Amino acid sequence: MPGGRLKLDSRDLYALGAHRGGIDERWFSSTTHAANGPGTPEDEGLSYIYLDGKKVLFKEAIESAGDRFLGSDVMSRDGGWNMLCKFFDNLGPIPHHMHQNDEHAKLVGQKGKPEAYYFPPQYNFKGNNFPYTFMGLEPGTTKDDIRGCLQRWNEGDNGILYFSKAYRLQPGTGWQINAGVLHAPGSLVTYEPQVNSDVFAMFQSLVEGRAVGWELLAKDVPKERAHDLDFLISMLDWEANVDPEFANHNRVFPKPVRPLEEMQAAGYVEKWVTYGTEFYSAKELTVLPGRSATIRDAAAYGMILTQGYGALGVHEIETPSLIRFGEMTKDELFVSAGVAKNGVKITNRSNTEPLVMLKHFAPRNPDASSLVKH
Repeated sequence: MPGGRLKLDSRDLYALGAHRGGIDERWFSSTTHAANGPGTPEDEGLSYIYLDGKKVLFKEAIESAGDRFLGSDVMSRDGGWNMLCKFFDNLGPIPHHMHQNDEHAKLVGQKGKPEAYYFPPQYNFKGNNFPYTFMGLEPGTTKDDIRGCLQRWNEGDNGILYFSKAYRLQPGTGWQINAGVLHAPGSLVTYEPQVNSDVFAMFQSLVEGRAVGWELLAKDVPKERAHDLDFLISMLDWEANVDPEFANHNRVFPKPVRPLEEMQAAGYVEKWVTYGTEFYSAKELTVLPGRSATIRDAAAYGMILTQGYGALGVHEIETPSLIRFGEMTKDELFVSAGVAKNGVKITNRSNTEPLVMLKHFAPRNPDASSLVKH
């Protein structure tokens, strides 16, 4: 159920038909096809770039000219753009679920999926129905408790949220959710850097009165294990789920890239909003009104503008007020590795409003290495 805050025209919330549901996500710099079941278009989830006015799949551009986009070192190491980033915008919560780790995802030919959250203030002018997220499991919860929930799947609410705790979501902060950790994302608009995989397993049978089919629990499980309750529970990182210090270990607060006074004097403020893991990282960059700043990064990145207008290098950028489905916008760019390392001049053309953007980086960004938790 779309939250209606992605600036997509309300006439287009069901652009692909009500039978497929409403549009509640926008994917950025994506080379990942969305696993949305029957009727999913071949390009759903995949980003396009524009070359001489023609649309080209970003995935095909990386495959044919990845060295120019990412650098030869990244291509030889990773083979491509190994991350996905999105805005998630739902009216209410979604089911308590988890994403498999590499070991379990490999059984169905996929990759494991840790992910991160950041709640951009510019998109969270209202919290919608449930600005809370259940995460993990209460300390003391047993595997038999969760087995009982799975056994009650067809009895309505299977009661798994009785064994979890909800945290109120705060704009301007974030969370790290590792593979194997249960979570039921709430109704704030969420910026989500993550590994480029679409594996998941729903562990909640009823959400806001709507039934969740068993097939969404077993979607990325070998067919012969689809009803093996012990196997399904084994996909959970048990210690991480019942961690009594869950919030202290997983909540993320913005961290200035350099001393604030130094950055403000140069016309900008930049903060890490996703960090602590080698899989991805992200920054929020604010260029002050009427100022310009040349920003250097050690790796290629995708960018989504959240406020203001101006220029990034030779490109005009502006935050749209309303977007029709399929329409070209000037709020998303991809900055190649060479350009990022040489530095990009970013100009805020407003004398009153800040220019704000979010920048997402693929695995092992050298600039974020000192922040990785070991």
